[in-house]
Amino acid sequence: MQRTVTSHLELDIRGTTNMVFSIAVAQASAITSETLSFILDGQPQQATELTDQHGTRLHQFVSGPGRMVVDYAAEVAGRSEAAPLVELDLVTYLRPSRYCESDSLTPTARSEFAGLSGHALLSAVTLWVWERLRYVPGSSLPTDGAEQTLLARRGVCRDYAHLVIALLRALDVPARMVAVYAPGLSPMDFHAVAEAYVDGAWWVVDATRLAPRESMVRISTGRDAADIAFLTNHWADLVLTDLRVLAVVDALPLDRVEELVQLG
Repeated sequence: MQRTVTSHLELDIRGTTNMVFSIAVAQASAITSETLSFILDGQPQQATELTDQHGTRLHQFVSGPGRMVVDYAAEVAGRSEAAPLVELDLVTYLRPSRYCESDSLTPTARSEFAGLSGHALLSAVTLWVWERLRYVPGSSLPTDGAEQTLLARRGVCRDYAHLVIALLRALDVPARMVAVYAPGLSPMDFHAVAEAYVDGAWWVVDATRLAPRESMVRISTGRDAADIAFLTNHWADLVLTDLRVLAVVDALPLDRVEELVQLG
């Protein structure tokens, strides 16, 4: 499986700001070629790469004001091996988090999915969220969490993932959020999915059904959207004026929703 991913960002930076980008594919990916550039008013900027325990690669630097253009491209051949288990994850990803209020949604989860466990539970939660939400671009706020998504019954990929994660955590299943490049996604953008730990492995869950899971490429992994943002900035304001994402694969697989899939 050969995948090509690119992203292009243009930013209007209003002052000196500390910037952290998360647009490069994760460290464990089978990368055969890769380029990444940050250009501020025509001048290249040097970033420091930071890597977390999941292989998430963050690129950080302090920028002055001006117009910044960011370009990333990578070729990924084949599928990467499953990430090794980090025991602490089984604690971290059971806890409620900023956008996944599993404690508030515990009564709902227990009443809707009583008696289910393992892979049957993953399938039931994914189907339940898919049936009850409508995918409506622009319908949610960046501050909305799983509880608000359930009340509104609509959202985008991050909202679907937050609700799936919150329901699973409420049922004692470790679950986390992953940003991915997703060949087949329309409209094309960065995509967010969930991963759940069942029977000794992490399985990818996507209640939007907008792209085949098998060809997705991991970018970042965390508790919720706060941990996987493609850009974080501090000190000065900035405006994102252009964002273009592309992800293609040599042969787009058929996603059979009933099958278990691991990100690779």
